Amino acid sequence: MINFHLISATPPLLPLSLMDSTYSTLKERARETLLTEWASLFPTPGYYLHPPAVTARPVMGLGKFVAERIHQVRAGKSYLAAHPTWRSPDADTTCPRCGLEPENLEHAILTCPSRQHSRSRLLYGVTDVGPKAPLWSSLPLLKRHATFRGVTSTGFPPTMFPPTTPPSSPPFTLSPPRVPPRSSVFFPWLSDRVAEVFFPSF
Repeated sequence: MINFHLISATPPLLPLSLMDSTYSTLKERARETLLTEWASLFPTPGYYLHPPAVTARPVMGLGKFVAERIHQVRAGKSYLAAHPTWRSPDADTTCPRCGLEPENLEHAILTCPSRQHSRSRLLYGVTDVGPKAPLWSSLPLLKRHATFRGVTSTGFPPTMFPPTTPPSSPPFTLSPPRVPPRSSVFFPWLSDRVAEVFFPSF
């Protein structure tokens, strides 16, 4: 049985526009509070410069294998020669491809001469790999970045995909990556093994 007396005593609802505005404000305040307490109670290590987030980063849409490799280089804990490792802390940090500089993220992605052939085709327009660089927030850029890493084996375990360009002492000449041809019209420069790992549906 409906108690019309109670219904008549209920205050009227606020306008829908006001309720939407209030909800959005509360949601944003809750998000800010969460991030503030997160940074205070569980601060990230000093070597990790990327801020925490409450939503999945675009890199998570690339698949587990690729996402792991990118998370590793962002944290400075990857297979790049200049990234420290507990297994061999005194290892040579010189880039094994060109032998010119330490192989950190900036060198591997932006300046390494031996990767220039693939960089010019896949990473054109990428000039920054810092925490706020567009590379980390743009899914199209991340896809090209992932393909670049697959073609050049950048940041992969050394025994998994050997470098496509052997180490050499300067001066040296640039040459295309030595990979077998692939008939796919989508990614003709990928080797069969790399294509199977990154794009199994093709």
